[in-house]
Amino acid sequence: MTPSANAFTAIDWAVLLLYLAGTTALGVWLGRGQKDARDYFVAGGRIPWWAVLFSIVATETSALTFISIPGLAYIGDLSFLQIATGYLLGRIVVAYTLLPRYVGGELVTAYALLEQRFGGLTRRFASVTFMVTRAFGDSVRVFATAIPVALILGPVVPAEYTTPAAILALGATTLLYTYHGGMRAVVWTDVIQTFVYIGGGLGAMYLIGAGVEGGWTAILDRAGEAGKLRIFDPYLGMDRPHTILAGLFGGAFLSMASHGADQIIVQRLLTSGSLPEARRALIGSGVAVIAQFALFLLIGIGLWAFYDAQAFSAPDRIFPTFIIQEMPPVMTGIVIAAILAAAMSTVSGSLNSLAAATTHDLWVPFRGGIADGPRLLRVSKIFTLCWAAVLIGGALLYSAEGTPVVVIALSIASFTYGGLLGGFFLAMLWPRALQRDAITGMAVGIAVMSVVVFAGRLAAAFPALAGPLSPVVGIAWPWFVLIGTTITMSVGILSSFTHAAPAPPAAARQP
Repeated sequence: MTPSANAFTAIDWAVLLLYLAGTTALGVWLGRGQKDARDYFVAGGRIPWWAVLFSIVATETSALTFISIPGLAYIGDLSFLQIATGYLLGRIVVAYTLLPRYVGGELVTAYALLEQRFGGLTRRFASVTFMVTRAFGDSVRVFATAIPVALILGPVVPAEYTTPAAILALGATTLLYTYHGGMRAVVWTDVIQTFVYIGGGLGAMYLIGAGVEGGWTAILDRAGEAGKLRIFDPYLGMDRPHTILAGLFGGAFLSMASHGADQIIVQRLLTSGSLPEARRALIGSGVAVIAQFALFLLIGIGLWAFYDAQAFSAPDRIFPTFIIQEMPPVMTGIVIAAILAAAMSTVSGSLNSLAAATTHDLWVPFRGGIADGPRLLRVSKIFTLCWAAVLIGGALLYSAEGTPVVVIALSIASFTYGGLLGGFFLAMLWPRALQRDAITGMAVGIAVMSVVVFAGRLAAAFPALAGPLSPVVGIAWPWFVLIGTTITMSVGILSSFTHAAPAPPAAARQP
């Protein structure tokens, strides 16, 4: 079918601006009555489990799911669902291992747990690693969101300014309610945003079915004949990302890291009132994410039939093009608002978690452990502003390429996630390890994975390295966290044998 030329109409603009204004106003209103940094960062631990569940889903969804996942199915099949299944398995492990150590105490950041086990230096090392990774990854996510917004700004803004204008508008709006509302605003706007983008996805499914002769029955028949409905890939190699082993093992380890060692998700779990509620939210989010991935992958299959498999300049432009060119007025505005909702949920959570880590893992120890209160709340908000500048600046500097943005963002996270998760596993599973062992293991794990992740580019830039790097060139991204965790733990365990075993705690020595 040939795309039409529907414009983004005045009523679409009204829908979009009304959504942005309403979300911002709600976030600011929810921030009233904050007394200290604990209120600002974990909402006093008074958020119901179902709201935390939706917030987790909204945070990990971002605009990448809405934009990139349909593109993956358009050029491939449904095999990404294998990774989503691994995500659920990883959450179950976290729910019964790390989560009990987080919930119920006075923790504000995940990395305080490492300080309790190893010391303050380990906490700061892990926290800085999180900050760098999150800043890079979410800068890419902000850029991804700018793609459809830039398309609608095209008629009114010169081409070279459309993407920067979209990035600045998104960043400023999200910053406003995050700065004033803190984590309470982040969670409750996430709940609204989840329903908005799921509704947008369902609306797209309906329109795609209506636009193809024979509807979804014909779409699925054609896709089945072309092999695009395949879910399970039994291939055993490590050079393809969407296989059963990469999905179950790689996806599980990626989920254990993102939901057990990444502040942006752990901080949401800390807003729950109890361990059972936090556990329910965490595991339930895994089930919801599988359903959500299935929805957006099916949208990609539908677009493949709608456009008769025509080529696009980049997979990430396929769904935004359909939204702008094919959706009727009002629906276009709703779906663009849905994309912004997905992005704003991730960016707002990222700003708040980055500020929390900076405040509690770096600022408070540097200032000698200043007490929580209005002064620390002001410092927390200043750090929120600083991180907003970093994320927006990073998005402005990012340059688009042919690889789906979701793969780029997950690869960025993967080269440090293994080091962080390995550090937590050392803390739980290896009593002999000391602080120097943990830091050595994490540092080596992250360094090695930096080479593994960028092996292909290093070999291309320095041909002399092509031979030594050949064993790791082409390893698919789902394996990165598992490999990094294994390296971190192995190095940490070996390092622990270079010194005497630490004495057991006094309580353990009592008869």
